[in-house]
Amino acid sequence: MLSEKANCPPCEAKGNTASTLLRCQGCHVTHYCGRDHQVADRESHKRVCNAIKKAQQKLDHEETALRNQPPDMFKPARIFEEHAGHFWGIMGTRNYMRARYGLIEALLQVKTYAAVKAAHDHAMDCLRLCRSDNMGVRDMLPALKLRLGQDQECYDFIKWYATTGSDGKYDWGDLDNPFLDLKGEDVFETLPANTTHRYGDLPHTVALTLLKLRLKLDLRDLQRSSIIGTQVPQEIMDNIREQAVGKIVSRRKDIMRATDLTLLSRELDEQIQALIRGVEAQNSHFWHGLLRPENDLTTRFEAYSPGSVQEMQRALQLNYDSWIETPRALDLMREFLRRKV
Repeated sequence: MLSEKANCPPCEAKGNTASTLLRCQGCHVTHYCGRDHQVADRESHKRVCNAIKKAQQKLDHEETALRNQPPDMFKPARIFEEHAGHFWGIMGTRNYMRARYGLIEALLQVKTYAAVKAAHDHAMDCLRLCRSDNMGVRDMLPALKLRLGQDQECYDFIKWYATTGSDGKYDWGDLDNPFLDLKGEDVFETLPANTTHRYGDLPHTVALTLLKLRLKLDLRDLQRSSIIGTQVPQEIMDNIREQAVGKIVSRRKDIMRATDLTLLSRELDEQIQALIRGVEAQNSHFWHGLLRPENDLTTRFEAYSPGSVQEMQRALQLNYDSWIETPRALDLMREFLRRKV
């Protein structure tokens, strides 16, 4: 998970807020402790900075054109104000939507909280503008939410698409229908069936696996902290335990106060194993690709089919950063995979 505190790439100096550091005026998502370090980092930062600037300029151009061109058969008037939810289905919006996706891709070349948050917000707005999501933006969002520490929101998002969003009778064109309306769902509950189905959404199943692994790591840390619980004052122990876990577990007082987490941990193990099998059913190449990505992270492709290497590469490119930004996640994944042998 990325830290909300901005940091200077050359020296890793952190600011309590991004405003205490100097922000790059090109990309707006990289910060420096001073002008000297910004100059020193220019050569390595230039490529991604220019890519973001170019993508932003293209988006600005397409938005201006979309707002200012007179209405015609391909583009109605007041399109942003009166037709949000139906973009892409309206032919005149497609260049704008492509440009916005291009900016998301450019932003994600920068591994900072500010860049990921900006990409996340653009992606969420793409879904607001086009509920039917013809560009597949929904596939990247669970991993982005995990990178931002939005674990609960990640689960709510995945569950909505695995339930309401998988209902063949759901009318995506009816904006009165509920959309991404799940909030605060029980992350420890039985897995929604479609998350482990052979024809489930691979990037979502991968992200849900990581979310469950994060919970497993939290439970382990709680269990280990209980070993020293009798040696320190309760107030200090409570603070240690709360700092050791993520937001989901820290808000569950029943878990935080439990003296025995064996049953819950066992249930979580079973869910993780089911998700591992689900990913294998959806794409047999994925777990090997995650543990040994090599060129899979940079390979470009025009199309992919279910179960193909190209599908694995796409899912890996969408999810990999969230895994490596979660300490101990890959080691725990290896542990679970060894149990299968």
